[in-house]
Amino acid sequence: MQTFLMCEPRHYEVNYVINPWMAGNEGCVDKVLAARQWQTLYDVLAARATIRLIEPVAGLPDMVFTANGGLVYRDREVIVSSFRHTERQPESQHFGKYFTDNGYRVRRLDGGVRFEGAGDALYDVQGRLWFGYGHRSDAKAGVELARILGGSVIALELADPRWYHLDTAFCPLANGHVLAYAPAFSRDSVGQIRAAFGERVIWATDADAHNFVCNAVNIGADVILHRASDALKAALYRHGCNVIELDMSEFMKAGGSCKCLTLAL
Repeated sequence: MQTFLMCEPRHYEVNYVINPWMAGNEGCVDKVLAARQWQTLYDVLAARATIRLIEPVAGLPDMVFTANGGLVYRDREVIVSSFRHTERQPESQHFGKYFTDNGYRVRRLDGGVRFEGAGDALYDVQGRLWFGYGHRSDAKAGVELARILGGSVIALELADPRWYHLDTAFCPLANGHVLAYAPAFSRDSVGQIRAAFGERVIWATDADAHNFVCNAVNIGADVILHRASDALKAALYRHGCNVIELDMSEFMKAGGSCKCLTLAL
């Protein structure tokens, strides 16, 4: 049974701009609706997985996006994130304390290398680690990850600042397919995705990408996301997936959706 770390949106709001989605949304979050949306996601996940909670911290509104807290890469071993933006940097100590208190071996990347956890590092069903760099995580973080993990890391360059983390544009599925948005990546990186997955790539359209379909949580056959077009749902159904749509509108104001709100443990 999968286990996810989540953080209640007690202090969630948009009060600064560190990605293009936040621009114009400062002070616009409906906190009551956000709490309801988060609880719905929690309930759907809790019926299919184990949920752990980290205590939210006042003044850290983006801590709700636990995907960025670190990368759990072996049982009870985690690389805690080193955030690029000043606004999120204090989160590292709180995630680090959570993991230490819960018996994890905690590591950090050397030399001030920026790395934003499972937002930019995703395993596929074959156990390959896909790493996104260019906006939040440094390219050098891929080298450091390979050193720590003792294996290869497939690095993808994110080319569009709207898709600032890998998990906004790339979602490996349990059935061996991957849901991805080509314009988020450099040409070479699109080629890497095609080479690795071939016909098992499900390419998102512009409209679906803007609904954060790639920022999905996949548990077994279930693909849990904000909203998908009929065409995309049909494509996923053909490959044995069951699409569950949940309204994540308040979190999309900050540039996140279902996957951003969870960290696989």
